[in-house]
Amino acid sequence: MFLKKYDKKVAIIFAFFTLLFFIVAITSKDFLDWAFTRHQNQLSWYIRPLFLIPFCFFAFKKSWAGISITIFCIFTSMFWFPEPQSVSKQVEQFLQYEIDYLTGDWNVTKILMTLLVPISLFLLGMGFWRKNLWIGLSVIIMIAFGKIAWSILSAGESGKSIIIPAIIGLLICVVLIYGGFKKLGEKGKTISK
Repeated sequence: MFLKKYDKKVAIIFAFFTLLFFIVAITSKDFLDWAFTRHQNQLSWYIRPLFLIPFCFFAFKKSWAGISITIFCIFTSMFWFPEPQSVSKQVEQFLQYEIDYLTGDWNVTKILMTLLVPISLFLLGMGFWRKNLWIGLSVIIMIAFGKIAWSILSAGESGKSIIIPAIIGLLICVVLIYGGFKKLGEKGKTISK
């Protein structure tokens, strides 16, 4: 009830927090190093794709607050877990590539590539907002394979470290979202084809 009543206000607050997090991440080397040290814990790699499940649910329910809170969780989940005891060389190299990407020079190409993240989340949200399961699942699949392709093409061999977490996350998301939408459909909701 609280989220419904203050839906747009809560959404704006969490959108602000997400933007603030992004600005701090790309402007503070100390914060970025601290966050990425924890992001070496691959549990964060496995949990991040799972946030697409509540994102899709909140889009289906047309909850701006739920969507905004979920996006905030996606971004901050990189440092929810403690620094791991040991880290594979491939993971270290890939995360170093991501740090270099975030802290390097920003040109038009890089800005356009980075805009693919909010654009893909917008398309995902629109698919489920319109209750179109098939468009939504198609976007999720494109996000997963886009992340894999970008990682390998940009970071080389170390980019392959993302494959298993991305595929496992994709499979769990597709199964749970499909099942959840079938259940919602049984309760009188229409799922477009």
